[in-house]
Amino acid sequence: MDLDRKDYQGACHCGAVRFRVHLSEGLRSARRCTCSLCRMRGAVAVTANTGALEIIAGEEALTLYQFNTKVARHYFCSHCGIYTHHQRRSNPSQLGVNVACLEGVSPFDFAVVPVNDGVNHPSDKKTGSGLAGVLRFEPAPDA
Repeated sequence: MDLDRKDYQGACHCGAVRFRVHLSEGLRSARRCTCSLCRMRGAVAVTANTGALEIIAGEEALTLYQFNTKVARHYFCSHCGIYTHHQRRSNPSQLGVNVACLEGVSPFDFAVVPVNDGVNHPSDKKTGSGLAGVLRFEPAPDA
């Protein structure tokens, strides 16, 4: 896996939503979050600037979900339900993009993924490192 590759094509599970994206830090920005929504969806996200994601098919199939402060904008395919990307609350000029939607990338390609403390969101609490821990994936010996 090339952590520095920045240009990808992506799609939801059913293929109704397809996009191109330029990742500002390649795959090096991979992370998870402990906020209530991220805990439940379990996705690994990477960073892109807001203008760096282009929907090339299925924009009408995207559904927007917002909660709490309604700053973050979470997008899902209305057909298969897969989260494709979101505009971040911590930095609205950035997107988090679901690595599982990127062609040739799996969340299981990352041995260690940093986990941000989304329960104590940086927009609410200005102290601490912002890191809650790390998530590890170790393939079974016979896998």
